[in-house]
Amino acid sequence: MPRAILAIFVLALATPAQQAVSFPASDGATISGDVYGKGNRGVVLAHGGRFNKDSWKDQAKTLADAGFRSVAIDFRGEGQSRGPEGRSVDDARHLDILAAIHYLRQTGAQTIAVVGASMGGDYAAEAAEAEPAAIDRLVLLASGAYTPVMKMKGPKLFIVARDDANGEGLRLPKIRVQFEKAARPKKLIVLDGPAHAQFLFQTSQGPRLMQEILQFLSAR
Repeated sequence: MPRAILAIFVLALATPAQQAVSFPASDGATISGDVYGKGNRGVVLAHGGRFNKDSWKDQAKTLADAGFRSVAIDFRGEGQSRGPEGRSVDDARHLDILAAIHYLRQTGAQTIAVVGASMGGDYAAEAAEAEPAAIDRLVLLASGAYTPVMKMKGPKLFIVARDDANGEGLRLPKIRVQFEKAARPKKLIVLDGPAHAQFLFQTSQGPRLMQEILQFLSAR
């Protein structure tokens, strides 16, 4: 076999392909997602408002290489995900995250982490308060300014860029307030620059951000 073709073949074996899945939420919504990797350490990837499940592809592959099995979801009203009849898609999106958690548990995951970015992190915080025992570790990327995570007892990682701002001003002060309210153990990391949530992966802070997430998820 020519060396170039062999290299491509080996790379294809080493790089886990994604698998399209769908599963029900407790209120009748249908949630679509992509699964990456194998193993019993599950991760739910919840996208921000300007993104979708495909936006996690690079991070999901990195997680898969590290031994995690992740599912990147589209929230109801996005992609192929659908809310129940007669209900606004903006209602109860935290149930989409809980549905992904239960899917991973039912398919062999022994531990569950949730990584939520911006809007996805806000819904992840709601999910952590609704079913605090369902999540073992929680990463809130430029989010968590609205729902204090006080019931969930597992480790929590808050990450935000120092100059990240919206129409109401800098996000860091409000996130810091909720970080102080959150139950221990917890950690707050402030990165340089103004990039918001998943946009941080596209900046010079991207490698550090991914490293911090991997270290947090892998810690004993």
